[in-house]
Parts: sequence; C-alpha cells; structure tokens
Amino acid sequence: MTGIHALLEIIVQFIFIWLAFTAIQGFHVERLFKRPPRTLPLAIVLLSTAIGFLCANFFLGILTAIGNLTYLVR
Repeated sequence: MTGIHALLEIIVQFIFIWLAFTAIQGFHVERLFKRPPRTLPLAIVLLSTAIGFLCANFFLGILTAIGNLTYLVR
C-alpha cells in the first residue's frame, strides 16, 4: 500500500507542476519586458515547480484529511 501511495504522490506532483507551468505560460510574461532576460524560461520553470509543489501538497493534505475523517466516526 505504501508503494501505491508514493506513486500516487509523484503523479499528483507532476500533474500540478505541469498545470502551473501551462498556466504561467498563458500569461505571456515575456511581453512585460522590452528585452526578456535569457534566464526567463528558467525562472518560469522554477516558479511553476514551486507553485505546483505547494498546490499538490495542499491537494494531498486535503485527501489525507478526508481519509482520516473515518476515524472520527469509529
């Protein structure tokens, strides 16, 4: 069961990072600069990783809390 839980966490992390990356690309951040810095793509990747990680941890925390609600009834 632990292996399935770990695999699910990894998949959810990657999905949320991909969603954050897609959302940030939709903002077209490069339009804010006359000459975009060369490190802008790296900054977008790092920002999407941070946002995706935080959102995935929140989502997984909510799922864990919902799963633990069964102990309240017992």
